[in-house]
Order: sequence, then C-alpha cells, then structure tokens
Amino acid sequence: MSKMKFGTFLAPHHPIGENPLLQIQSDLDFAQHLDNLGFDEFWCGEHHSTGWEVIASPELFLAAAAERTQRIKLGTGVISLPYHHPFMVAQRLVQLDYQSRGRVLFGSGPGALPSDAHTIGLDPMLLRSRQDEAIGVIKRLFAGERFSYESEWFTLKDAKLQLRPLQENMEFVVASTFTPSGMTMSGKYETGVISIGGMASQGLKSLATQWGFAEESALKHGNQVSRDNWRVLMSWHIAETRDQARAEAKEGLFKHNNEYSTAALNPVEGKIFKTPDEAIDATAFSDDSTAVIGTPKDLINKIQEMIQVTGGFGAVIGFAHDWANREDTKKSWDLVARYVIPEINSMLDDYRDSYNFVINNRDTWLRAKDARFKNVEQHESAAKVMETEGLEGEKAKN
Repeated sequence: MSKMKFGTFLAPHHPIGENPLLQIQSDLDFAQHLDNLGFDEFWCGEHHSTGWEVIASPELFLAAAAERTQRIKLGTGVISLPYHHPFMVAQRLVQLDYQSRGRVLFGSGPGALPSDAHTIGLDPMLLRSRQDEAIGVIKRLFAGERFSYESEWFTLKDAKLQLRPLQENMEFVVASTFTPSGMTMSGKYETGVISIGGMASQGLKSLATQWGFAEESALKHGNQVSRDNWRVLMSWHIAETRDQARAEAKEGLFKHNNEYSTAALNPVEGKIFKTPDEAIDATAFSDDSTAVIGTPKDLINKIQEMIQVTGGFGAVIGFAHDWANREDTKKSWDLVARYVIPEINSMLDDYRDSYNFVINNRDTWLRAKDARFKNVEQHESAAKVMETEGLEGEKAKN
C-alpha cells in the first residue's frame, strides 16, 4: 500500500439553531484549517432537505474553498447524479477543476436522502440505475467524444465538451454503503470508492467483505481496481485524554443521534439514547464500531485494526460533525495531524531509529568523548608548557 491519505467528509451535519451565514463561513474556515494542517482531501456533499445539511451545491462551496486553500484535493462528496443532467454536471466539474488548478475529485452517488428524491418527484427505485447511466456518459464526455444519447430522463444531441478537465485523468469516486452496489459500480467503471457504510451498525463486519465485490465486478468488466483508491469513512473526536474527549463530545453526539441520525434519517431502525454517556458508549466503544472518542493513540489503534480487518485501504476520511464546540473540534483535527498521521505513515521511524542508535551505542560515544577530553587536556597542557617556555625566554633576554 502507498502512504495513507487523510481527509474529511463535510455532509454537513449542523444542528438547527445557528445563523446559516456564519455556519457556511465556519465550514470554509474549516477547509482552510485542514489545508494548513496538511490533510490530503476535503469532501463536501449535496443535500436539499432536513435542515441539518444546508449545502445544496458542493461545486459552489468547493469553488469558494479553492480560493482559501493551496494544495488539499477538493471532492464532491457527493453529487447526486439522478438529480442533474449529466452534461451540466460535466461542465461544472470542468470549470471547478480549472478554478482549483486541477484539484477536483469527482464523487457521485444516487442521492442519500429519501426526502430529497420525494421533493423533486423521483422514484427511489430508479436512483441507482440513473447514477450508473450518468457515470458512463460523463466518462465519455471527459474522454473528448462527440455523441448523441437518448435516455428516459435526458437527451444529448451531438454533445461534446468545449473544454475538457485540466487534469488528464480526473479521479471518479463512488459512494458505497454496506450493500454491494457501490463497490460493484466501482469495478464496472474502474473508479475509486468512499465507504460510508463503515459508520453503520454493521461497521467493521461490513468493511471486511466489501472490497471483494469491487474486485469481482472489475474482473467481470475487464478492469482493475486499486485499494489505494478506497476511502473509508470514520467518526472521531480526539483530545489529550479519554475523559476529556468524552466530556467535550457527549452532549453533541447525543443531540446528533437522537435529533438527526435516528429521528430524521432512520426512524424505524435507529436507536434513541437515554443519556449522553449511553450515546458515547454505543457509538465509540462497541466491538464493531469504527468511531473513536479518545486519544490520538486510540485512533491510531483503531485505524491499524481496520487495516488488518479490511486487508488495507488508501485513505481515512473523518466525518465532520458538531459533537464538540468549534475550538475543541479544531483541536481534535490538529491532534490527528500532529500525532496520528505521522504514526500511521511511519514518518517518525527514522527519528526513532536515530534515537535508538545513539542510546544503544552509548559506550562508543562515551569512549570517544573520553578520548576527546584527553586529547583536549594534552593540547592544553602542551600549550601551557609552550607559554611558560616563551615567558622564561623573554625574561632571559631582558
């Protein structure tokens, strides 16, 4: 495996109550903060209902983020392809690629919120097949083809992009839950994957078998897929101690689960917690959980466990949330950058090797030090003799 990449996924999930103007500005500040910390990727989603997820156009948001950042990759996480004409999606991605100087990652999905599909009158049973169809069309447009295409939901007539992406090969990424469909699509179109299903109740168990679906589909279609392009979504809040992390995150996590994850998204199967501590224990301390509320070491251990369970993947994507206040949240990501990323990517191994080499060879350094001191003493003694002889010679002349 190559160096593990690290990024964030901003759905966003913000509790109702804060001024939306300030919240969007805070999200842009967050993108700049992660760029300064050296994170690799920033993903932003598309949603149109629930009140908790207020970004309707990831392309618009990421265009603003591009002006505030220098190197971090900017991913649409995701564009809900059934909601849009594929030609227009391709055009917007090309423009964003130029405005960001080639930093776009094209993430797509069928649409996550049933309320969104209902609002625009789409049959949920058609969403996955329409995403599949749109990916194929956009790939042809990016390849520079001119072609016509008739579909039950869009038409192309002699269509060709007048400007292709700045990147020679913009990476396509599909969202995957704990079902095989996303992975199967990845193999069909030779795309990357961002696994959102790892945060579901199936957690680690679902991730352990997911990559096999991508490889099986790729083989069927004569393609190849790489684990380096597999991104796994996790949730965390990190502090110097576990107790501190719990105290900072528990009220926000309690609210997030009871008022949004269960009440709005999953009212049938979701669990309502009675206390904040119960929410913390169920989220971050069950055997199958991929979430971490604790110290940098706890997150390091969880990532290493996930690597073993899955067989390896290319990127850890942290879910952006408001479990803690802004200051503690920024510090959490700071701790990940300072301690987790260098440990996972073996950036400190040579430091430790140098330190251990010095410690394990102390006798050699002590002997060298003693020899050096003796040499200095001899030199100083000889200098004193010469100085004394010189003074006596002057006296004799006088």
